[in-house]
Amino acid sequence: MKALITHGYFIHEDVKEGEIMRPYPPLGMLYVSAYLKEHDVDCYVLDSTFETKESWKLKLEEVQPNVVFFYTNLMTKINVIYLSNWLRNQYPGIKTVVGGPDVTYNLQNYLNNGFDFCIIGEGEQTAHELIQVFEGEVSLSEITGVAYLKNGELVQAPSRKKMKDLGELPLPDRKSIPIEKYLEVWKKFHGKATLNISTQRGCPYSCKWCSTAVYGRSYRRRPAEAVADEILMLQKDYGVEALWFVDDVFTVKHKWIEELHAAFQKRNLKVDFEIISRAERLNEHVLKLLQEMGCFRIWIGAESGSQDVINAMHRAVSVEEVRAKIKLTQSFGIEAGTFIMVGYPGETEKDIRQTANHLRLAPPDQFTITEAYPIKGTALYNEIEEIITEQPEWTSTTDREIRFERPYPDQYYKMSVRYIANAWQSSKSRQEKRYKDYIKFSIKEKMAYLFMQGYKWN
Repeated sequence: MKALITHGYFIHEDVKEGEIMRPYPPLGMLYVSAYLKEHDVDCYVLDSTFETKESWKLKLEEVQPNVVFFYTNLMTKINVIYLSNWLRNQYPGIKTVVGGPDVTYNLQNYLNNGFDFCIIGEGEQTAHELIQVFEGEVSLSEITGVAYLKNGELVQAPSRKKMKDLGELPLPDRKSIPIEKYLEVWKKFHGKATLNISTQRGCPYSCKWCSTAVYGRSYRRRPAEAVADEILMLQKDYGVEALWFVDDVFTVKHKWIEELHAAFQKRNLKVDFEIISRAERLNEHVLKLLQEMGCFRIWIGAESGSQDVINAMHRAVSVEEVRAKIKLTQSFGIEAGTFIMVGYPGETEKDIRQTANHLRLAPPDQFTITEAYPIKGTALYNEIEEIITEQPEWTSTTDREIRFERPYPDQYYKMSVRYIANAWQSSKSRQEKRYKDYIKFSIKEKMAYLFMQGYKWN
């Protein structure tokens, strides 16, 4: 049986990515491919990132698979549904399976749109067992972690137990995709050949807005020695100069950081890399280890400069600690980035002003900002479900389009994004003694705030 693994992300369609050009290989798919090949499955990966829909179709026709596994998430769902519909119409005999973070809480939706099976949670073992079902070696009733329709009714198998020992996983099947294209893009736009790497699965924290649909609220880690060996391989085989660790909270366990540092020293290894951390999981000892290994940027979760909003999110951290750790990180010569969210349920204009002030008091080197939106299956979604005012048609929209009751209209929050962004820019300009920029962004900040007041009553 011939299996094909694919997704629905096309970089040429992504306007924002076209501006920043920071594409990464689809690691989740590559782990599934490596696992299937290790179990002697004839497996192909069709990475859509640098394709068009037409070239995707031609390549799928060349492979002529018996089963297609689609990976989907919040932003690629619409394309995945389009591609699977085309596949079903052109090749009705091919089985279609879908998995990924958007699937777990939308089983009925995906199955109603023509998919034969949904994979719930981690995909490696379930994908392999489904192939055994298709080959007649295993009964469908024997496997876990799947959902399907039987006589039009949803059948959901028991949850699959999560992999305990991540050391048993093969390395991602990077050779199955045009990885040189990723390296070329990074070298051209950012000066360093960069790839992504994963060292853990799961997140033990309980932020209300965050989805844990695939790996759950757990903490499982690959052996530090294996991670160091993988990095050496990436340097040797691909000329990698920098890495993005995709882990939700890289610094959860300090002992593991110490083990990784020791593994680096043992191999005389150093590489530029960036990570995500929580503020309270950083201290001088950990920052020194990270610096010595090559860490050049740490994204420190914050989401708001208002303690009331942070408490509502169940972030379990203080605004003061976030600011202190941004400054401490920068004192080690490591850039500090942060994430900001506006329009969270219960947020007031006072909270938004506090967020702007938060970025002035401890300006990060970079930050991202977005309007809050509820992902199905999260505590945030459950909290606002009864006050949803606009639930768009599922197949043609994403959760970003869901609207719920908030104190002010949408334009107010869009302008608050500009207000906060300009507050950060003006503060950074002043800090760096770029006084013309400081004046420019200060004016923009004040104008955005005035527009906020105007939209408040519309």
